[in-house]
Parts: sequence; C-alpha cells; structure tokens
Amino acid sequence: MKMLDGCWRRCVVVGLRLLLFLPAGLPVRSQGDSNNKQMDNITVRQGETVFLSCSQGDFVTHTAWLNRSSILYAGEDKWSVDPRVSLVNLNQAEFTIKIIDVDLTDEGQYTCAVQTVSRPRTTSVHIIVQVPPKIVNLSKDLVVNEGSNVTLMCLANGKPEPAIVWRMLSDDSLSSDTEVLEIPFITRKRAGTYECTAVNDIAVDTQTVELTVNYPPSISEGRDVGVTLGQRGVLLCKADAVPEADFEWYKDDRRIFSDFDGIKIENSDAFSKLIFFNVSETDYGNYTCLATNKLGSANTSILLYEIIEPTSSTLLQAETASVLEMTSSDLKQRAFENNELWEGPGAVQDGNSGTSTVFTPTCLLLIILLQLLLKF
Repeated sequence: MKMLDGCWRRCVVVGLRLLLFLPAGLPVRSQGDSNNKQMDNITVRQGETVFLSCSQGDFVTHTAWLNRSSILYAGEDKWSVDPRVSLVNLNQAEFTIKIIDVDLTDEGQYTCAVQTVSRPRTTSVHIIVQVPPKIVNLSKDLVVNEGSNVTLMCLANGKPEPAIVWRMLSDDSLSSDTEVLEIPFITRKRAGTYECTAVNDIAVDTQTVELTVNYPPSISEGRDVGVTLGQRGVLLCKADAVPEADFEWYKDDRRIFSDFDGIKIENSDAFSKLIFFNVSETDYGNYTCLATNKLGSANTSILLYEIIEPTSSTLLQAETASVLEMTSSDLKQRAFENNELWEGPGAVQDGNSGTSTVFTPTCLLLIILLQLLLKF
C-alpha cells in the first residue's frame, strides 16, 4: 500500500509539472478544458496572510496544493518545510491552506490538483505581492561652503515601484521629482532640511537630510552709544556667520580683554557685548568689533561718546536765551496782558491823565527774569 502511495505521489508531481506549462499572468478562464481552471489573481501586501482554496466534490481520491513544481500539501500531509504554510480545511467541499507573513519570494502561480475516479483536474491562481516603499540609499547630512555644487540622492525599493520626490521644507519652490536633486552654486539661503519621499499605492516612506552652508561673517553696522560719565555703558556687535564667528574688540590699535580696566566682554551666539561698569573720561572714543571664522572676517566701528547732564546754571542760561529770543510782538502782548491786570479794582492810576500806567518792554523783561531766578 505504501508503495502504491509513493508511486501516486511521483505520478502527481510528474503530471502536475506537465500541467503547469500554462504561464502565469493576468486572470484568464479555461480555454476549452473545463477541468483546468485559472482563478483571478490574488493581490496581497507583504507581511499579510493569504488563503488558497479550491473545491473538491465527490469521488476525490487524491488532492494537493503546489507552488510552481513544489508540493506544499498532499491531502493532510505537509510536504513543505516552510513553517509559514499550514492546512486550514480539507473536506469534500474545499481544500484550503494559508501562508502567513507573505514575502516577495511567495509571489507566483499556485495550483490545486484534484484526482477523481474519472480524471484529474486543476485550479490555478497567481499571487501578486505588493511591497511598501522603503528608502534604502539616502545622502548623509552635508556641510558645504557657499558657492559649492550640491547633489542629493534618494533611492527606494517597493512594488509597485515607488515615485521619488525631493523638497526643501522651508521653501516649496525648491523641489524635484527624480532620485537626484541638483543645487548648483549653493547660497546660504538654501541651507536647511531637505525631505525625500518615496510613495506607491501601498504606503509612504519619508526621510530627511540636513544641509549646512558655511559662509564668512557679515556685521550689521554698529550703533554709536552715548553714556554719562560714571554710568554703565554697553556696545553691541552682531555678526551673521556659519560657523559662528569669534569676536575681538579693539580701541585704536590696542586689543581689549574681558575683566580688565572695569570692562567685560560677553559673547552669545551671533552677539558680542562690550560692557563698561563705570565709564571714565578715558573710555570715550572709537571702538572696533572684529568677527572671524575659518572663511573670513568682518569689522565695524562704534563710537562711545559722552552725554552731559544739564545743571541749574545751564537751565537758567537756556531759559534766558529763550526769553531774549522773543520778538517785540511777544513782549507787547505780555505788556498788554499785564496792563489789563493793573486796571482792575484798586489799580494805581495817573492823576493827570486818568489812565493806568503801562510797563515798558524793558520792565517786563526784568520781571520775567526775576521770576526765573526765584525758581532756583
């Protein structure tokens, strides 16, 4: 009996190999032979589970599932050594197996062969495995000098074949729909994060590249600063540079060091501060801020000048000068207003004319100066 069973298995393999000359492809129906059927293709994603099922019917003596020319199951006997393949159901109605964690190697034609008492018949199905995109080769983060030519590359696998899109995250105008992004004569404005996206009908894969552009320092024009003697003063210098600039301060040809002569230097990112805690006469003058990195240098001049606070005498002089600058019409107006005050009840009048005394402009000026003196 065992010899007969072994003989049957060999016959099945040989017979199925002859039957499997039918090429795999788009789903087709049997052509003139009702005992050989081609089912619709089965599309499955990588990593999923696929079920293969064929009908049995009465008077079936032997049945088997094959992958190309390899027997997976002959009846309830498992011939495949692949642990992902297992039997789901076998009865008079159906013969079903499953393959878990499907991979690209599982793609192809599968055949269910049934031997009845009268004649054999087969049912074939083609499995198509779809694979989500995966970026497998991406340019590493780059550091280049301004003016260089830059090439970014992004390669991806997947099925269907994924489309590749490059774009700069901070500027959508810079993009490419090819695997290679070319940036000729790059400027500092093109520094930033670049994103590569691989997409197909299954999923999307995205990765980024950081592009750093080095350039020499450029300094914004310094603002002159006025400080009162004995007060605190700060000179500020800002330099735009990659890599960050190193700062130096000079007065005339003498370099200034921090914590010397009551002066402190504070550097933070793109800024440098020259701090005077108690400005003296010798501190006033012209200062130079020098910013340097490996690509070059830049400098700017800043003036520290004295602000003189007004005193009582200077205020009096200013008020006096203001009064002296008054026009004759202003003085006459003042005189007229004061005359009206003297003509009120109890006013002193001239006995001969009966009119009130009118102050001359000179008298009015003396009165105004006297009022200013009384303020002090």
